[in-house]
Amino acid sequence: MNVGGLLREFLLFLRERKVWWMTPILVVLLLMAVFIVLAETSPVLPFVYTLF
Repeated sequence: MNVGGLLREFLLFLRERKVWWMTPILVVLLLMAVFIVLAETSPVLPFVYTLF
């Protein structure tokens, strides 16, 4: 399953089950994961540990 199909299926799940309140939680988790991955290769890494 590709990323587009997974995203489409997730949006259909949200619409069917009417659980739109999950969207902000998942967006924040995704942004934190991307931030951590990008911060691993930069000099900002020591400051990331103070955030979490």
